[in-house]
Amino acid sequence: MSDESTLVERTDSGWMVNKQYKVLPSTLAMLLETLTKQRALYPVTKAAYDNAVKTMATHGVKVELYDRAGNKMKVFYVGGAAAGEKGTNMLMDGAKTPYVVEAPGFVGYLTPRYATRLRDWRDRTVFDVLPDEVKSVSVQYSGKPAESFVLEHDANDSVVVKTNDKSLQRKPLNSRRAHLYLRFFAKVNCEGYLNGLPDNDSALRTAPPHSTIQLTTRSGAVHTAEIYWMPINQRSKNVKAGEKVDNHDIPDEFDSDRLYAVVNNRKDTIMIQHLTFQGIFRKANEFYTPDGELPTQAGGK
Repeated sequence: MSDESTLVERTDSGWMVNKQYKVLPSTLAMLLETLTKQRALYPVTKAAYDNAVKTMATHGVKVELYDRAGNKMKVFYVGGAAAGEKGTNMLMDGAKTPYVVEAPGFVGYLTPRYATRLRDWRDRTVFDVLPDEVKSVSVQYSGKPAESFVLEHDANDSVVVKTNDKSLQRKPLNSRRAHLYLRFFAKVNCEGYLNGLPDNDSALRTAPPHSTIQLTTRSGAVHTAEIYWMPINQRSKNVKAGEKVDNHDIPDEFDSDRLYAVVNNRKDTIMIQHLTFQGIFRKANEFYTPDGELPTQAGGK
C-alpha cells in the first residue's frame, strides 16, 4: 500500500538493486538466510485471522522469487508479528489460510528483513580505492586553508603533498606517512542514506561546511564528498553525556560522532562518522612532521 518496490538481481557484476546500485551485502545476506531457514509452524488461529489478513492487506510485503532463467518460483505475502511477537504471519499466493512462520534460532518477527526501502538496500561505500589506484587526493577544509592539502603521484610516481603553507614545503616530507595515508581510502562506508527523510533539505541549508574531499583515480574517475557539520541534537553523545567534546577539532555546538555529506555528483545525502573518517581528516603539517612528534590520534603512526 505504500507503493515501495525493490528489485534485487544477481548480475555478472554482482548483486544490484533497482538496476542502478550495488547491494548492501549485509541486507542481502540476511534476506537469503531468512529465505533458506524460515518454516511454517501452524495456521493462524481463527481469533487472530481477521487482524492478520487486514494487516497483511494494508501493510504487508509481497515477495516474488525467480530462478536464474527468469521463471517465477514462489510468491508469498509477509505480514506483521504473530501473537507475542514469536513468529510472523505469512500467506502463500493463492492460499486462503495464513501461517505463522519462524526462522530457527531467531526470536522475533521477520518482517523487517523484507525491506522495501531503497536506502536499506543500497551499498554504503563512499570511497573504495586501493593506494596504487589513487592519482590524487584533495582535502580542503572550510575556512582553514593552512590545514588543507593535495596529495598526488607525480610524473615519477612519487607521492608529493602540496599545501598553502609555503613554509611547510621547505621541510622534508614524511614520505612514509604520505604513503600510508592512501590506505585510508579503501572500504570507507557511510552510516546510511538520508534521501527522502523529513526536513533533510532544511537541515543541510543551515549546516556549516566542514570540508570537501576529492579523490581522482588513475583511470580518471572522480569521487567527491562535500562534508557538513551536524548541529548538536538529542541523539548526540555529547548531549546525552552532558559534557563537552574531548576533541579540539570538534566545536561544542556540533555532534561529536556524526557529520552530513553530499556525494555521487550531489545526488545523495548521507550520514558519516568521525570515527570512520578520522584517518582521512588529516592536516597539512602532519605530512611534514617527523614520526613521534604527533599526538596519538594522528594518522600514519
